Amino acid sequence: MGKIIAFANQKGGVGKTTSAVNTAASLGLLGKRVLMVDLDPQGNTTSGLGVAKKGLRMSVKEVFGAVSSGLTEDKLREAAESSVIATKFQNLSVIPATISLSGAEFDLFSYEGSQYFLKNALDTVRDSYDYIVIDCPPSLGMLTVCAMAACDGMVVPMQCEFYSLEGLSQLMITVSRIRQRYNKNLDVTGILLTMYNGRLLLTTQVVSELKKHYGNKLFRTTISRGVRLSEAPSFGMPIWYLDRNSKGAQEYMNVARELTDRI
Repeated sequence: MGKIIAFANQKGGVGKTTSAVNTAASLGLLGKRVLMVDLDPQGNTTSGLGVAKKGLRMSVKEVFGAVSSGLTEDKLREAAESSVIATKFQNLSVIPATISLSGAEFDLFSYEGSQYFLKNALDTVRDSYDYIVIDCPPSLGMLTVCAMAACDGMVVPMQCEFYSLEGLSQLMITVSRIRQRYNKNLDVTGILLTMYNGRLLLTTQVVSELKKHYGNKLFRTTISRGVRLSEAPSFGMPIWYLDRNSKGAQEYMNVARELTDRI
């Protein structure tokens, strides 16, 4: 049975989507069968994997619609499978998202048990994959709650800033509440430091605080700032496929290896 991992942080601009896409692609290169789920209405994961959002017939929104219609498990599996798009990257597929997902999030509040909609859908296909990687929106709204209720573990990408520390504390409180109410197995698999610059005093201070409170959660690998890493989404490809010799490509490959040890 495949492991479901959510990349989540309610603070935007922390490298969440970049981390989700590149870690998933690296897992595929390691021989793992990987499905990405774009749960962000902005659809950056979708475009970052070279999938054109215009004219998509099936997306996460339609999967939610299938669950809310009360389909049988076989029909729900058909709906989930028909939404999957095989990318041109090794062992990597995606369930895409478009801006219409923002309306679907609002609709979720109308249904009883809607926090389990994503879980119900992914449970029908998880045996086909080694890892299902969910890219959450930068918020603690209903879509993120659905991801937390469905996943086996969370990766939290964050910058070495004090605002990020404050946001991490809020996120941990939410994780605790979701664990109590919807997913007793929910845990933070790891905290991934992004846009890392070890020469800055602020970075040293933030890392010191993180080690004090979350030492066993920190990934050994940190993600540096890099021009090629920033350019990769504009080419619609993960960094490894743009420049496998770049520092970012090597770092995300190390993150993927460590992730397989953690979960």
